[in-house]
Amino acid sequence: MEQLAKNLLALRETKKLSREKVSRVLELSAKTYERYEKNEGDPTAPTLVKLADLYGVTLDQLVGRAPLPPAEEGR
Repeated sequence: MEQLAKNLLALRETKKLSREKVSRVLELSAKTYERYEKNEGDPTAPTLVKLADLYGVTLDQLVGRAPLPPAEEGR
């Protein structure tokens, strides 16, 4: 899910959040979240829902089936 990894990084940077902050919200280790951004692991379905809620996007946008909102595109 390479597009998911790219979107997670773009969304986190746009929202000016650290990996540590996101991992605390998701109740994961920072290393686990880092793996998602590096395309070294895939989040579970419940984690995907939490990520979409955190970043204010749909699941389709998060996984690359629909474009991200304009502020997050092009990253």
